[in-house]
Amino acid sequence: MIINECNQKAVVIIGPTGVGKTELALKLISNVFEIVSCDSVQVYKYLDIGSGKPDKETLKNFPHHLIDIVNPDEEYSAGNFVRDAVDISKNIAKKGKIPLFVGGTGMYVDSLFKGISEIPKISLEIRQSIRNELEIYGSELLYSKLEEIDPEYAVKIHCNDKQRITRALEVYKATGKPFSFFHSKPEVNKDFEALFIGLMCERPELVNLINKRVDMMIDNGLIDEVENLRKMGYGYNLKSQMTIGYKEIHSYLDGQIDKDRAIEEIKHKTRKYAKRQMVWFRRNNSANWFYPRDFQKINDKIKYFIE
Repeated sequence: MIINECNQKAVVIIGPTGVGKTELALKLISNVFEIVSCDSVQVYKYLDIGSGKPDKETLKNFPHHLIDIVNPDEEYSAGNFVRDAVDISKNIAKKGKIPLFVGGTGMYVDSLFKGISEIPKISLEIRQSIRNELEIYGSELLYSKLEEIDPEYAVKIHCNDKQRITRALEVYKATGKPFSFFHSKPEVNKDFEALFIGLMCERPELVNLINKRVDMMIDNGLIDEVENLRKMGYGYNLKSQMTIGYKEIHSYLDGQIDKDRAIEEIKHKTRKYAKRQMVWFRRNNSANWFYPRDFQKINDKIKYFIE
């Protein structure tokens, strides 16, 4: 996917959930940057606490692009993200500024900077057959099937991500090739000259950060947030509500699990998700890895890149 040869500079902050990407971005923000979110949950309106969005005061003082742009019952894909991010980046460049991409959705980051391969059109019959299998067997069994035929892609997504699971199985059934095949040799997006800053920390420290973050979400009203979403008509069956944090609270509100178990499941699944994120981002050979405490080194690296 080659849009032009402008080679616009961009800085990208990547890393697992809870490591401090947003905090770093806010330290770096100045008249040089505008923040562009790379988070597949923060795009949804009303999903504030569970998605870890910056608070309203922060968003007021430091506007973020691609936050609160679609309703919880709307679809938003990596393709949508790429189109929106490119348009926004061009507008940022017209102001003489640099986009600062921040987020942990690896598929969004890779789709923007590595490009998206063209996938053959899938027939309605194949789509329906996979959806029938989903109804009969459930997402976990289909995920197990995906692990057998395409382990490379399976490790990148959650076992409850029905949309991505069915999409990968549709592609395999239609083409006989794993979904990862179409992401292995994408055309390079030459829109950007990007500096990747990766944030990492030791596993025990990250576990502690994640556990504290989940506790804070509960204290800040995550349960009330999900109850309000339900009152607005946004139920548990929506893609936006199947994400970590929201799915477990829906289960609690439906009486399927108690509150303590819901909280522990959120922590457990978030820790597993963070591990998958690091597997994904570690494949980026262009990333410069730092600990969050290395702010001066990070700042120097970015200054050198810009100048």
